[in-house]
Amino acid sequence: MRQDDVKTTVQQQFGRHAESYVTSATHAKGEDLPLLVEWLKPRGDWVVLDVATGGGHVAKTLAPHCRFVVSTDLTAPMLEAAANAHREAGLTNLVYVQADAEQLPFLSESFDAVCCRIAAHHFPDPDAFVREASRVLRPGGMFLLIDNVVPDEPELAEIVNRVEKLRDISHVRCLSVAEWRQLLQKYGLMERKDRLRQKRFLFSEWVARTSSSKEQEEAVERCLLDAPQAMKAYWNLDVRDGRVQSHQIDEWMVLCQKGGK
Repeated sequence: MRQDDVKTTVQQQFGRHAESYVTSATHAKGEDLPLLVEWLKPRGDWVVLDVATGGGHVAKTLAPHCRFVVSTDLTAPMLEAAANAHREAGLTNLVYVQADAEQLPFLSESFDAVCCRIAAHHFPDPDAFVREASRVLRPGGMFLLIDNVVPDEPELAEIVNRVEKLRDISHVRCLSVAEWRQLLQKYGLMERKDRLRQKRFLFSEWVARTSSSKEQEEAVERCLLDAPQAMKAYWNLDVRDGRVQSHQIDEWMVLCQKGGK
């Protein structure tokens, strides 16, 4: 699929589910949100960029600690849903820009921090995204990335991405930690702190969030049940009476600093 087609699919998928991402407990109440402030230690004069803001949870978390936050997303309905949630929370120091994460419409060295949370697996060109994030950061600025990652083993990684794509047509590819580190180093983003954690999902809620039919949900469940034993162990599948109850995936959170200061 061409990159433009991928991005159109992303817009259509997230446009349909915009409000659900604002209220999703997985996105709105993740234990990583308090860590954003703890790790970044934002200052009151900072200008922060939140790439692919989705439900606006990163922006909402950081706005009280910064001068202002620029929230971007490829999908206009997502920005509108995030803006509505921010207004209801009484936040006023945010602006919203519809933008492609791989072609950010900002001058170089414009931001004190750039964040992107649980979105990069939808980007067709992660290299371009990291390049752009580094470009718009000021020297010494902080880059914080959170995303689902795959195992280093190519066979297991391929199965994870196949299942994710079956569940969510806007999914492109989860990278491994090693692949992310290579990109970060390539663009002068020096790793300062990281954390790998396992996130467990109630399968019925996880699969329903992005599905368009019961047939699609059943196909995803069948992929999990028919997976090799090594894959089932990686997911730590909980299966009862032949039905998947829950599974887990890996999430990587990394804080980097741009060189030059």
